[in-house]
Amino acid sequence: MRTEKILLVDDEVGILNMLELVLKKEQFHQLHKAMTGKESIELVKEIKFDLILLDVMLPDRDGYELCREIRNYTNAPIVFLTARSSDLDILTGLGIGGDDYITKPFNPLEVVARINAHLRRQKLLSKTQNDSKTDGIWKFQTFTLFEKEGRIEVNGNSLSFTAKEFELLLFFCKNKNQIFTAEQLYEKVWGEEVYGDVKTVVMYVSKLRKKIEKDYKNPKYVLNIRGLGYIFVPHYLSETK
Repeated sequence: MRTEKILLVDDEVGILNMLELVLKKEQFHQLHKAMTGKESIELVKEIKFDLILLDVMLPDRDGYELCREIRNYTNAPIVFLTARSSDLDILTGLGIGGDDYITKPFNPLEVVARINAHLRRQKLLSKTQNDSKTDGIWKFQTFTLFEKEGRIEVNGNSLSFTAKEFELLLFFCKNKNQIFTAEQLYEKVWGEEVYGDVKTVVMYVSKLRKKIEKDYKNPKYVLNIRGLGYIFVPHYLSETK
């Protein structure tokens, strides 16, 4: 019997019951169901879930908004399960804290396969992150950031970073897998409001890429999602390079 706790959130009873039946056949028995955003938040506050399946269109609130709130309480993988299938919907879901996006109608066996994949990855990342972030030290494949020392090593060598370059990279490390507009980054890192001029952020992102990326023209850490903003994608030491 599987011990992982899974939260199923959907306003359609038929889908909830079908998912429960399929998952129980796969030996998942610690399943919890919610049909509204309010019920979901109450459960998330009470129970430490290992994974959340989340519909976008709920009767009391938008699933994207709900995902942001859930992220205040848990880092468990969130898999969107929804009929909204445009590229913008998918990028929005992944950018605000979701880990995967499955569109309706769906194959229940695909959902099970995705759940198993995320749970395996979560166990690996949990172990890796415990090894990779210790006492203010952030370790990734090509660089290590020493928060307390204000120092960054790239491929084992200490490189010179300006204060703002360091602060920007530290902000990315602390807010991985989240999309921020250039305006938001300016406000978060520089501590000032920006009035349409985002050239500073663009310039500093370019500087970071040239220092931490193996190929700055094809970055894998700091990515630009066209029309949405920048996202930091972590690549840990134990992952395949």
